[in-house]
Amino acid sequence: MFREGKQAMFGMQMPQSLKAHALWICVCLGMTGLMFLQEGDAVQHAPKSDRIELPAPRTDGSMSLEFALFRRRSVRSFQNHPLSLASVSQLLWAAQGITNSMGLRTAPSAGALYPLEVYVFAGNVEGASAGLYRYNSQGHQLDRLDERDRRDDLCRAALGQAPVRQASAAFMITGVGRRIKAKYGNRGIRYMLMEAGHVAQNICLQAVALDLGAVVIGAFSDREAADILKLDPEESPLYIIAVGKP
Repeated sequence: MFREGKQAMFGMQMPQSLKAHALWICVCLGMTGLMFLQEGDAVQHAPKSDRIELPAPRTDGSMSLEFALFRRRSVRSFQNHPLSLASVSQLLWAAQGITNSMGLRTAPSAGALYPLEVYVFAGNVEGASAGLYRYNSQGHQLDRLDERDRRDDLCRAALGQAPVRQASAAFMITGVGRRIKAKYGNRGIRYMLMEAGHVAQNICLQAVALDLGAVVIGAFSDREAADILKLDPEESPLYIIAVGKP
């Protein structure tokens, strides 16, 4: 990054004294920080009254990863059985939970830019009223966006696929392209789609470990799904995962 002599980052001249060097480095770091802030975009969170604090996720369990992989199958029929809030918490943590002090998450992301959002269409969840929620990774919380049960609407958008309506909860992964295109250009969209696959598989494996069933659904009307979620034009619906008791 640093070159001997005059030429330096952002075209600025590098000072010669030690004190000036330290000041120059601070200025460069500040400018770099601003660049990263501009790459992302702040998510507006719901008022505290519309926020659910999720139970702390577990970081170990009784089922091995190998056995979860062995048991994973698409489940398309669900009982009328509620999911616990602890199970929803665990599924969301598996999807996009933060796993260290640097903010890194359970699923890999190109450049650690995290362009994905996860929404929950809750219909039969103990401890959470029916409605539409967005997962807040930073606080491990759910922000309520709509008090209505929108599973029927999502089912229609998904071409009438019954598991979406039957599921105790359906998870929708969306992608905000500008977060990753700022660094990687159009190639970033490919990385974003790869990331959605990582997140979906995490949810499916976590569902198995919780003795739940899940099915991933990619056939749906983008426009109808975006209308239900009231998405910004830069945010695209990518994947549905229906989860319930088999």
